[in-house]
Amino acid sequence: MRIKRRDFIKESAIGTIGAFAVPNIVPSYLLGQKAPGNRINVAIIGIGRQTISPNIPQFLKSDNAQIVAVCDVDSWRLTNGQKQVNDYYSQQKGFAYKGCDAYGDFRDVLLRKDVDAVMIATPDHWHVPIAIEAARAGKHISLEKPISTCIEHGRQLVKAIKKYGVITRNDSEFRTLPKFARAVELVRNGRIGKLQRIFTAVPSDGPPLPVQPTMPVPPELNYDFWLGPAFEAPYTEKRVHDIKVNNRRPGWMRVDTYCNGMISNWGAHLMGIVQWGNNTEYSGPVNIEGTGEFDMGLWNTLNKFDIKYRYASGVEVYFKIERPYVRFEGTEGWIEVEYQDKLTASSQSIIDSPIRAGEVSFMDLPSDKEDFLLAIKNGKQSAEPLETAHRTISMCQLGLIAIKTGSALTWNPETEEFVGNNAASALLNIPIREKYFKF
Repeated sequence: MRIKRRDFIKESAIGTIGAFAVPNIVPSYLLGQKAPGNRINVAIIGIGRQTISPNIPQFLKSDNAQIVAVCDVDSWRLTNGQKQVNDYYSQQKGFAYKGCDAYGDFRDVLLRKDVDAVMIATPDHWHVPIAIEAARAGKHISLEKPISTCIEHGRQLVKAIKKYGVITRNDSEFRTLPKFARAVELVRNGRIGKLQRIFTAVPSDGPPLPVQPTMPVPPELNYDFWLGPAFEAPYTEKRVHDIKVNNRRPGWMRVDTYCNGMISNWGAHLMGIVQWGNNTEYSGPVNIEGTGEFDMGLWNTLNKFDIKYRYASGVEVYFKIERPYVRFEGTEGWIEVEYQDKLTASSQSIIDSPIRAGEVSFMDLPSDKEDFLLAIKNGKQSAEPLETAHRTISMCQLGLIAIKTGSALTWNPETEEFVGNNAASALLNIPIREKYFKF
């Protein structure tokens, strides 16, 4: 039976989402329950490959967190995620723990007053809608990268975060990788002189996939809810994720309706380092141009690109598909960091340079999850709030728009608008199906 939820959600003070679904029943003894030892009650929304490892294990091992709920539209994944959490706590406590609840609808999670924070790890097209509703519900947000599929959606998320005052964290571990943090602090402290150029790249997405035949929807998958804000499309396994498999890269990451592809998937990591090193975390470039090629078939994201950006300062950024690295070039040398831990420079003295008093230091930063939890406990923003993540992913999406329009673009990073290019402006926003969410 399907019942209206609109009035129910209004009464909860979360706001109107405008959808229909079957509510889950939450045991009364759990409402208002606080985590033991002053831990933060965390709910995990989206139980895919990234969630089962590393997201759930990292929260489970933290003394600052207690996972109290998991949520997914695939009941097989949901059951396994719930078991993963309850089994871990059972082992830790020495008895059969059953305190982690399972939900098929994220809105039921947001109605729980005892949930302090959410970890959102759904397909990318759901990131912004769920995060906005979480902010409206007063939940702190750790959000998988890339945080959005278009610039306008990301902008709306930033507005919601500011309006409701929640603590947020971009779920990328790259800032806490010691060699990346070391490269950035050396650049920011002037060890290569005045920064002039930055080169970065992401790995390839792999071979394309032709159009696939329509298949029956697996009984465990609520496919319409999986589509959510995306428009209706025939089900085929490689559009979504492998049936009853949770450790392989899902097909949706190659379909531009749900994901920008590798330009944003890994670009969210590497371009984040670019922005950090350039000290432009809350800004962006003024000029963008690029070329690229798209796969044809069901998987239709970029398979090759070369993009050039220029900031108002004159710093230029070059972005392509190759190996995952960032190279900073200045007037007095260069430094390069390659994933995962290779650091080189024009001189060993640059790498060995000590950080002096009064200079910025990014060593020994806590992990992304721990940084998020500590920020909540301390009542301050995290080291990588979602506003900076929006600016990072905007860099990737600006490059994508330049390729799609075949134009050299002029961008105003203050107003987040293109100058004199209606075709590019039209690509700032992706229309959504309003069945489950409305901006």
